[in-house]
Amino acid sequence: MDEFDLIRRFFSRDAESADTLVGVGDDGAVLEPTPGTRQVQVIDTLVEGVHFPANVNARDIGFRAVAVNLSDIAAMGATPRWMTLALTLWDKDEAWVQSFAAGLFEAAAEHGVALIGGDTTQGDSVVITVHVTGELEEGAEVLRSGARVGDTIFVSGTVGDAAAGLELLKEGIVDDDLARRFLRPTARVALGRQLSGRAHAAIDVSDGLVGDLRKLLDASGLGAELDIESVPLSNALLARFDIDSAIRFALTGGDDYELCFTAPADAVTGIGGITAIGKVSEVPGLVCRNKGEIVEVDDSGYRHFT
Repeated sequence: MDEFDLIRRFFSRDAESADTLVGVGDDGAVLEPTPGTRQVQVIDTLVEGVHFPANVNARDIGFRAVAVNLSDIAAMGATPRWMTLALTLWDKDEAWVQSFAAGLFEAAAEHGVALIGGDTTQGDSVVITVHVTGELEEGAEVLRSGARVGDTIFVSGTVGDAAAGLELLKEGIVDDDLARRFLRPTARVALGRQLSGRAHAAIDVSDGLVGDLRKLLDASGLGAELDIESVPLSNALLARFDIDSAIRFALTGGDDYELCFTAPADAVTGIGGITAIGKVSEVPGLVCRNKGEIVEVDDSGYRHFT
């Protein structure tokens, strides 16, 4: 296949959105944004052997490439609308591309996202860059910089699962709930929309809970206390690893793509699937406590294949 045949066979689909006037197949896409909204632009690149093992199923890679971008959209409180794809391939047959495309469109379809263009090329490794455009109402964006003194810090779902799952994948263990948390992250788009107008600040947990929370606090010019005992751990994580390892994965492991946010506790009453884990304070810096004792946590975040 040449580049144009590959695009035609695997990535050319009629955009279902009425606001996509021209999609894949021309020099550029023509879009009609929703009146009265602002756009949010996010982009992420995945490199084979750096961000995912080379032996991962192609469908999971395609799904993951979209989901990690949807997570950024969710953290902003926006609704995802359109995406573009830049795909560099090497040593991959048609079956691999077909499976990759199926995963890509599966993740996009969950949130009504249309593929409207992109580029394909040949290189020395698989490199996948997805760019997603979202929309939100004017003034409804949730930024990292909006935290306020006295806010409660929350996190969605459970954390540490994906980093633990990557450890299992590196050992050749694929059929496991933790491995699936790495391969198939859940983008919390619906939660992000609920947080718009309620949360003061938010970030998605991609580089580790402690590291990403520190980014949020730095952007807000504030500090916080984190209660390690309150950090939610899954039964699957605790069944596979001892408590110390589970906590390490939860605090410094990446790739969970849960949302960490700050808000007045009464502002998020009734929102399910979230856990209070700390409080925002005026003095800059993050203090981590375990059973009341201050502990030092390395916030370098998880680094793939280092």
